[in-house]
Amino acid sequence: MANTVPQEELPILEAVINIRNRLTALKKNRAEYVKATDVNSLYQSVVKQVTKLNDVRDNTNAYNNRLDTTLADVFSLLSLFYLTIGKTKDTLATYCQIASMRQILNHMNESAVYNESDLAPFHRRLNDLRNIIQHDMEHGKHPKPLIKLLERQLNECEALLRTLQESLSVLPVELVPVHKKLVKIRRQLVALAAKEGSHKAELKPLQEELRKIESARVDGNFLGPGGIVPTSQASCSSLLEECFEISQEIKANDDSKQVASSLKPIYDRLSELRSELESLVLTHRWSLRETDLFNYSLSLQEIDKMRVEGKFVDSEGNRPPGQYVLLYLLRRCYGLIYRLLSSSEPVSEELMPIANKLSTVKKCLNEVLKYGGPFSPRDLYPYQLALFQIDTMRQDGKFIGIDGSIPEGQGILMAHLNECHELVEMLKESMEEADNDEDDEDIEDYEDYDGEADPTEEEH
Repeated sequence: MANTVPQEELPILEAVINIRNRLTALKKNRAEYVKATDVNSLYQSVVKQVTKLNDVRDNTNAYNNRLDTTLADVFSLLSLFYLTIGKTKDTLATYCQIASMRQILNHMNESAVYNESDLAPFHRRLNDLRNIIQHDMEHGKHPKPLIKLLERQLNECEALLRTLQESLSVLPVELVPVHKKLVKIRRQLVALAAKEGSHKAELKPLQEELRKIESARVDGNFLGPGGIVPTSQASCSSLLEECFEISQEIKANDDSKQVASSLKPIYDRLSELRSELESLVLTHRWSLRETDLFNYSLSLQEIDKMRVEGKFVDSEGNRPPGQYVLLYLLRRCYGLIYRLLSSSEPVSEELMPIANKLSTVKKCLNEVLKYGGPFSPRDLYPYQLALFQIDTMRQDGKFIGIDGSIPEGQGILMAHLNECHELVEMLKESMEEADNDEDDEDIEDYEDYDGEADPTEEEH
């Protein structure tokens, strides 16, 4: 199909662009919390346009014009907004997670550097997401076209995962330990290449491991038990050669950074993105609004599209040194985004400050209980005051939003609040037991004293 937008789709494109602009404006507004009502209103507008689009298109052709790319942006933003308002178990919230996984799996497929343990978490997560979509489909929560879209995205991701698993299945059992070791060494090498400063001390043991693996080969083949030559040697052999190539590149360029000057702007930008994403991983409970990840994803996709046949090229079309470093940084950033998406909690942004406060109080109470007393009522006062303040925020047992709505995450907050109250009661009981023990000891001391004979009476 041509990339031009047909005449009958132009009004839909105009409406979708308008929705994207409204979503972008909502994303940039940090003055107030994102309201579920605003997100739902925009979602209904998208559903309306998708319904119109389905009416003018047939199901037999594949489409990829400006309307499709704009719709993809809209769904990505909506998906992130659903995570922001705490609807992590909703079908629409799976869209951005599936897209993030697909990017990582594509890069794993391209590099061929992975093992079974790397794929297992993706397999589990895709099963979880399928269950969410299946549940919503059975309960009619979303229109069929939307469910079909998410199922297609999920099926593509699962097909890619199966391809990766099948490529590992041809690896003979005898070569699995060698393959795992080489995958680990390669990751250590590219991580080392991306580090600042000299690498000689850290590089040497990795090179020795590679030489040890190389020396175990006979006539270029890895041997199994009894000296047999297993089939499918190519994956391990190519991985070993690549590890030597990376180590030589690190060694040759140790004094001057591994990235050529023509690729330095890309290196600087990726380093900046990685630094910001790593900071978000540490502070996401307090500082992350999931919609912020949209800009990071766009930046990474733009950098990814600069590659020609998998490599970054300069203005003359050459492939300067430093490819491994840039690819490592790019894949690291994709991994960090996926980590942030998958760790999103089913609590609305509006309730996250309360959730964080309860989490801190609970952690402190557990530490106090763990290390024991003696404590006084004064020691427990700050925790009781904090819980009292949180309790007073509720209306009819619910935490109410600014607009009078009931944000997502009520169950989680109540569970944390009840647990904190239980911990306070346990500490009170331990204080009372300690007081009773002291009273018992005082009584025993008094009885012992009272029962002793007065030495002056014996003298008389």
